[in-house]
Amino acid sequence: MRKVYTVQVESGRAGKDGRPSVGPVYRSALAKDGFPPPDPRMSTSWDIFSVAAEKYPNNRMLGWREFVKGKPGCYIWKTYKEVYEEVVQVGSALRQMGAAPGSRIGIYGANCPQWIEAMEACNGYSLICVPLYDTLGSGAVDYILDQAEIDIAFVQDKKMKELLFSDCASLRRLKVIVSFTSTTMEQEEAASKIGLQIYSWNDFLRMGKENLCEPLPPRPLDICTIMYTSGTSGNPKGVILTHESNAMYVRGVDLYMDLFDDKMTVDDVYLSFLPLAHILDRMLEEYFFHKGASVGYYHGDINALRDDLMELKPTLFAGVPRVFERVHEGILKALSELWPHRRMIFNALYKHKLSWMRSGYSHKTASPLADFLAFSKIKARLGGRVRLIISGGAPLNTEIEEFLRVTSCAYVTQGYGLTETCGLSSNGVPDEMSLIGTVGVASTYTELRLEEVPEMGYDPLSVPSRGEICVRGKTLFSGYYKNPELTKEVMIDGWFHTGDIGEISPEGVLKIIDRKKNIFKLSHGEYVAAEYLEKVYGYLPIIEDIWVYGDSYRSMLVAVVAPHEDNTMKWAESNGHKGSFYDICALEELKIYILQELKALAEKNKLRGFECIKGVVVDPVPFNVERDLMTPTMKKKRSQMFKHYQSEIEKLYKNLAERRGDNNKVRNV
Repeated sequence: MRKVYTVQVESGRAGKDGRPSVGPVYRSALAKDGFPPPDPRMSTSWDIFSVAAEKYPNNRMLGWREFVKGKPGCYIWKTYKEVYEEVVQVGSALRQMGAAPGSRIGIYGANCPQWIEAMEACNGYSLICVPLYDTLGSGAVDYILDQAEIDIAFVQDKKMKELLFSDCASLRRLKVIVSFTSTTMEQEEAASKIGLQIYSWNDFLRMGKENLCEPLPPRPLDICTIMYTSGTSGNPKGVILTHESNAMYVRGVDLYMDLFDDKMTVDDVYLSFLPLAHILDRMLEEYFFHKGASVGYYHGDINALRDDLMELKPTLFAGVPRVFERVHEGILKALSELWPHRRMIFNALYKHKLSWMRSGYSHKTASPLADFLAFSKIKARLGGRVRLIISGGAPLNTEIEEFLRVTSCAYVTQGYGLTETCGLSSNGVPDEMSLIGTVGVASTYTELRLEEVPEMGYDPLSVPSRGEICVRGKTLFSGYYKNPELTKEVMIDGWFHTGDIGEISPEGVLKIIDRKKNIFKLSHGEYVAAEYLEKVYGYLPIIEDIWVYGDSYRSMLVAVVAPHEDNTMKWAESNGHKGSFYDICALEELKIYILQELKALAEKNKLRGFECIKGVVVDPVPFNVERDLMTPTMKKKRSQMFKHYQSEIEKLYKNLAERRGDNNKVRNV
């Protein structure tokens, strides 16, 4: 008998008086009679940490790898008690520097124990943590420092140079910079010139130790963090999250995980490499702190992540689809190097285990023999102890999800959420094979429904039910910082309008199928604004029109280019090529030239790496109404364009993958 994971709590209704139709409202089965009551001992982010520090003082909390002769060594650990003591010292030093409750404190750098200690000091002393994503450009950092009115910032050592020696206009509003490690004479001189106080980490701890003051715990509705989204064009948006939303999210994860036989315990270990400035990693770490478990940080090189996996041996592994694509590629490469008869055995064991999993057996019981003979080796590539794999940020390729469910010897789930939903608003169910290719069901404190998008042809009352995903519940953000207009635009009648297009089954299972306003995610989890890029790239003289394509299962953008006929023929003549316009458009040399021009234009306009076009299809026939590729007002019909060029796009991606495989032998994990 199929298990029930959701309940429908409201029926859908047709639109009237200019209002759109809406689909049924779905809630987790855990909340069938209303959202579960909160845990009275856990009403703020500070409660999550401080209660754990009291309950598990000697448990390992934060781990990192120190470099020995240029190479990362073994993991070194701080206990909950040691972290708590340093958090109080950091908080006391912040108070000594004049930080009052409600002050915004910046944290700029990669994941490390100092990042968390600064964050927890903000929590414990009612300060507002403002993370600065460590790959943000100087313009975005400048904007955030100014908008959030940050006076004190904790900065990673390698980011210190970028900040102090940049043209960041808002740097002068800072009063204090605290290095994650030490400071140099050069940095101290640069800070002194602009009136900045600068401290090494140890000096700041010493100041706090000499001026200790008790924590000033926050209230549930106080602002915990302003988390800026990376955005696609324009300035980043500051998402306001309260202590209550964070605590309710962790409570919801706790209740959800208790459904399963394989419980999370104090012995679990999480490898942190997704940015702490993004919501998924932040909330996973908070959940681990609540459980008294351990978090180990990667050593900084994402390409050498397997080394961290082997050293740390985590039990939970979370990543974006691109990470799992690389895991999959590495395993396939290893399989391709086996003798043919061993590959045959592997494939037979794969099919055998998959068939039993599809019939309802768990990954543990489907085929212990297959696990022993073949799949334990794949588990070993992930450190040997991984029990749960979570993919988020963008949809995971269905083939890869199935492969990992069968071969990783771990539970594998997908989830969907945004910064505005304080983490995953839907999540998959371990060992439920019918949910492959979906992002699961509503989270514990979340309600989901779809809303009509008539301009895109999506109707939540049709079959299948499709529309814009809307979220309501206890873990939503409180608004965009200093931007009430945008808040009103996305928050309507208590529902947050995500801008993502979903499909919901009658059982309440959600699948992501599109993005409203033609904004989509690549497999890295980065948003791409196609229309904006088409406007930028369209300035090239050789291009008459361009359609930029990418999707959540790919890591690269490609494009279909309709060349400008006159300029193309001039290029051909100057480069010694003869023939008709159609003949010239078929030349490989023209494709290479267009790609070079696109690359140069991207660099000139300071586009980010994932916004660069990696391959092109050249079509001598303009995009037009006659081929149903354009509207009468000359707007691109993107779904029609995809149908029209699908086979060429697929060939292009295949060629790019083969070329990449030839040029850089795929690295393991």
